[in-house]
Amino acid sequence: MIALLLNSGLGSRMGDETREHPKCMTVIRDGETIISWQVKLLEQAGVTDAVVTTGHLADMLQAYLRSLDTPIRFHFVHNPRYRETNYIYSMYLARELLVGQDVLSLHGDLVMHPQVMAMLTASPVSAVTVDTTLPLPEKDFKGRLHDGRIQEIGVNVFGHDCVELQPAYLWKQQDFSGWMQEINRFIMEGNDRCYAENAFNAVWQDIPLYPLDVKGLLCAEIDNQQDKEYVSRRFTKEIDA
Repeated sequence: MIALLLNSGLGSRMGDETREHPKCMTVIRDGETIISWQVKLLEQAGVTDAVVTTGHLADMLQAYLRSLDTPIRFHFVHNPRYRETNYIYSMYLARELLVGQDVLSLHGDLVMHPQVMAMLTASPVSAVTVDTTLPLPEKDFKGRLHDGRIQEIGVNVFGHDCVELQPAYLWKQQDFSGWMQEINRFIMEGNDRCYAENAFNAVWQDIPLYPLDVKGLLCAEIDNQQDKEYVSRRFTKEIDA
């Protein structure tokens, strides 16, 4: 299994903070950033290699990760067009490093409870984290279910058959290969500004992806300062306790 950590975005909704460092280096408690916590969880899961896509302040992120006390080997893939493309293009650039193995894919602003990582990495099928205890968010990802599988992922996905979804994936080799083939087709056709999930939605019938319900455990992205305060409070209460 190899990890894919997507960190090529600008993080503009964080305001001045992300002018000074990439969003994944946001501090969630003293001495702990989003990505340093992700690295600790990857270590606990036995992951030895991580592909890290970069964009904004790439050199700073590379130096930071290399400074961490971890045995994980980092493979950096820079997206020089990070200001004009979405992470679908970063994934396309990283494709050769990800073939032939299971892939644990995380957005670089995602903070999760250790139990969530344990559940995800133990999944016998391709899975994505959802939380049936939460209401559907207005502006964040939701997943539409069909016969127990994920049929559609997106921001503008609503309905009685939808659940709150966070972009933490465990992809089995064959399923990830199918997703990447469709991502490649999207890029070849010039669709590099959409979500990578748009490519999944086009071929979901051929790629079995199942919801992994975290049932209230911490699994949340930090998109703005309000999110940071919320996640930091929960981190202190549920993980540092």
